[in-house]
Amino acid sequence: MINYELYKVFYWAAKTGSLSKAAKSLYITQPSVSHAIKQLEDSFGITLFYRNSKGVALTQEGVTLYSYIEKSQILISLAEEKMAALKNLDSGELRIGGSDSLFKHYLLPYLESYRQKHPGIKLHLNHGTTPETIAFLKEGKIDLGVVRMPIVDSQLEVMKGIELQDCFVAGAHFAELKDKVLSLELLLQYPIILFSRNSRVRMAITELFQSYGYQIKPEIEVGSVDLLIEFARKGLGISYITKEFISKELEEGSLFEINLDIKMPPSQVGFMIMRNMPLSHAASKFIEFVKNTDEI
Repeated sequence: MINYELYKVFYWAAKTGSLSKAAKSLYITQPSVSHAIKQLEDSFGITLFYRNSKGVALTQEGVTLYSYIEKSQILISLAEEKMAALKNLDSGELRIGGSDSLFKHYLLPYLESYRQKHPGIKLHLNHGTTPETIAFLKEGKIDLGVVRMPIVDSQLEVMKGIELQDCFVAGAHFAELKDKVLSLELLLQYPIILFSRNSRVRMAITELFQSYGYQIKPEIEVGSVDLLIEFARKGLGISYITKEFISKELEEGSLFEINLDIKMPPSQVGFMIMRNMPLSHAASKFIEFVKNTDEI
């Protein structure tokens, strides 16, 4: 078995293209670097470097080895960073991905309280649709994502959060509907306002209508909860929106819920992480904080 330190020397010599720079990075002497590389080459029985005017360069075989060693070094560096973060929550960062609406209307109170408890933790929020959030997670740009479920992906682990109830709402312009119970067929005779097509909410309501044999075609498509609220208040149509996000508007009467002759199923919000990959201490503590708060 080859000593890991030899691979470490090989990595820095290949990365810097210089034995002296590798020695400086590793805080060892240049002869020690040369000796380590010779040991590695002798172990494999092949030449890994050749000298050029700038220092050293990799042979074809060296390039192949480097493609593997580079990945291992990145993983080791990540592991060291994770271990350092385990010490305490006085420093570190919390990287979360999700939609604007879930950040503003669901996560914001938790983020505010968490930050007050741990002011040294830096917050990095990556806004995006569910497919974009999944991509952020797989690319290592975020520690966790907050998304609407279901999420079916063997690489991901999803932990259930709270349930949300979506509904159709309207403003004063459609006041005649306030005390009526509408069928889906009758509802579709009115202008409908929905989230953009790539949102999980839009996919869910489309599938629900299809299950009853209807196609829901919006008059207006928007990209934020705020626009769903304002367009409905202005009478531009009937918006499909999360009830918990408009409690103020429902209470003050600027919006009212459309009563339907079917029961609208609740939606589930979940936290999404990479399967079999360790979470940062800050991220795991945040998930724990949200769960404990929800149980109070």
